[in-house]
Amino acid sequence: MLFMAEMTVNIPSTLAPEVADEIKRKEKEYSQQLQQGGKWRHLWRVVGEYANVSIFDVANNDELHTILSGMPLFPYMQIKVTPLANHPSSIVQE
Repeated sequence: MLFMAEMTVNIPSTLAPEVADEIKRKEKEYSQQLQQGGKWRHLWRVVGEYANVSIFDVANNDELHTILSGMPLFPYMQIKVTPLANHPSSIVQE
């Protein structure tokens, strides 16, 4: 199943910079492992924001929830998830 996730990150200014840097390091490692494994299919930055739009390819809602809640930045994120379906006019069918 394909899902689009729109994620906006809001790290509090009260969080120590070294703690924030370590969380970001872990987040990068986590996301790259998921990308290499094929679960996190696409990752785009939203220009001018600390946000991204991503496409996940997972078995079901529960797997996506597990992936998202496992992100080191999860406590500092707002996430909007949209399930995706093939469009009949698309020349590429997933």
